[in-house]
Amino acid sequence: MTAAGADEWPTRSLLGTLPLPVRRELLALGTKTRYDQGSVLLSEGARDRHILLLLSGLAKVTATVENGESSLLAVRVGGDTLGEMAAMDGAPRSATVTACGPMTARVLQPGVLHEFLMRRPEVSMALTRIVSYRLRWANRRRLDFRGYPAKVRLARLLAELATAYGSSGDDGVVIGCRLTQPELAAFIGAAETTIHKGLRELRDEGLLVTGYRSTTIRDLPRLRRLADLADELP
Repeated sequence: MTAAGADEWPTRSLLGTLPLPVRRELLALGTKTRYDQGSVLLSEGARDRHILLLLSGLAKVTATVENGESSLLAVRVGGDTLGEMAAMDGAPRSATVTACGPMTARVLQPGVLHEFLMRRPEVSMALTRIVSYRLRWANRRRLDFRGYPAKVRLARLLAELATAYGSSGDDGVVIGCRLTQPELAAFIGAAETTIHKGLRELRDEGLLVTGYRSTTIRDLPRLRRLADLADELP
């Protein structure tokens, strides 16, 4: 997940989908805020309603499950939005968001967001598409638990992260901030030893290379075939 800079937002992020004039207008709204590693950007159950427009860095989205443990639900990077559900419906926050390193974001109050969406309906449509994509992605994760062995679930996760957040590099598609093995295990519902074995096998098969804070997918089409994914995501 690349920490995108200006005009380098991932194509599936809100900023990545908007034309330049609209993007600049959106980036002029709200207040720019910096966060340190470990900072809690949003808290599960909180009643605040502001939305965050991430400019750089990586954040993890977690929620508490029935047994009291924390489950990793998603990652978000520069170009993404956070907190739009509470901003739109006023319900308590459904998850906690934590900075995985230094981050910057623009903080938009709900009134500012609503006025902007009324004035720029194309942004409202783009945000709706993004929320829909996230729901589809979450549904695939739940179905994966029942339909695929752990190695295939891992391949599906890596392929989808590369498609959504990867950037082209000399050796393939770079996922610019590698998740830890415990985090990957939480994502796909597997033991850490299973993740370790799966990553080793994928490296041995020439499908990926892991390095410090990065993973490079060397053959994304072949990884997608292993993952039983179509050529294009819905």
